[in-house]
Amino acid sequence: MRIAIIGAGASGMTAAITAAASGTNEVLLFERQARVGRKLLATGNGRCNLTNRQAAPGRYHGSTPDFVRPALDAFPVDSTLDFFQTLGLYTVTEPGGRVYPYSDQANSVVDVLRFALSRRNIQLKTGTEITSVKRGGQGFRLKDQNGACYEAERLIVACGGAAGTKLGGGLSGYQLLRSLGHHCTKLYPSLVQLKTDPELVRGLKGVRANAALRLSLRGALLAEARGEVQFTDYGVSGPAVFDLSRAAATTENCELNLNLLPDYREEDLLSALCIRISRFPALEAGDLLTGILHNRLGRMLVSACGVRLNTPLTSLNWKQLNDVVERCHALSLTVTGTMGMEGAQVTAGGIVTGEFDPATLQSRIVPGLYATGEVLDVDGDCGGFNLQWAWSSGLLAGQLKSNHEARPAQQT
Repeated sequence: MRIAIIGAGASGMTAAITAAASGTNEVLLFERQARVGRKLLATGNGRCNLTNRQAAPGRYHGSTPDFVRPALDAFPVDSTLDFFQTLGLYTVTEPGGRVYPYSDQANSVVDVLRFALSRRNIQLKTGTEITSVKRGGQGFRLKDQNGACYEAERLIVACGGAAGTKLGGGLSGYQLLRSLGHHCTKLYPSLVQLKTDPELVRGLKGVRANAALRLSLRGALLAEARGEVQFTDYGVSGPAVFDLSRAAATTENCELNLNLLPDYREEDLLSALCIRISRFPALEAGDLLTGILHNRLGRMLVSACGVRLNTPLTSLNWKQLNDVVERCHALSLTVTGTMGMEGAQVTAGGIVTGEFDPATLQSRIVPGLYATGEVLDVDGDCGGFNLQWAWSSGLLAGQLKSNHEARPAQQT
């Protein structure tokens, strides 16, 4: 049987390897870029956070988050790591359940997948963009950007999402599936940097802090997270910010509140500052938070409270000290937007999952059509969850089960 797979990213390569494993299938794998796995090379800051030990349906989002359950049940984290071990990849698990290649290099992941694609029954066609797909006869007819045509009995769409446009993200997968009768939700950037009012953050570019974050709209809590925040010249970034960004992308005029000392009570901080003043009366206000927070961040907080940085510590009054303490525990930033799809790691929204059988990932509308990964309305939290969905969905779709074959298993 001939199978066409559009997209040689994480889920597409996994689907191709799985479909070819029987030895009786002929696989055509199309990638519009010059090489496979380009987005994979950029994940985890070049380290490739390829999964997370805590992967479960509760870490995913979309109109029907539980859609991921059959794929994760069929190919959980341990099965995924076994798959990679058979390809020769060594891995290591870090705190928080994040799994990385032992080499600490994303190219190790791409390389073992690339080696596995070197089979007689897999034809890899890079630099080939499929521009149209039509259903007819016993399968599908595909056409590329040069007008060349290809035929296949089964089709897996694994084009990825719109996020990361510089790394190959785009709309082609949504467009191809819509041309076959499927529908798409509204698309939003997720796991993306947030833009804020630049007045407070302008001088903090590159500063990192551990914080507890709360995103709210007119006092109503939208999302919360805790972890590393990185200040930029346009706003904030970092893992904790990424976990909130999905809610921020879908809501205008929200407020981001940062508790920069979540492990310390306000009264304890106030006591510590009073001790500093009594021991070092010659210091200036700019040194008030030295040793507690990053120096630039500490000076910004003091200045934001209306205190001149050259003010002697002994001249500070109780109100000024309390203002600084409160600002350390509640730095409020107005969110003005996100860095968009170009800066996003993943797309929120996608092809309606209700139009696919979660037990097979085959279309309920077009027999023989499958979809995997980010092109569907599924997005995960920061920390390897999106790649786990890519692996699990690619492995499941690559089995090429039909919907009626899956029904008995679902009923037991």
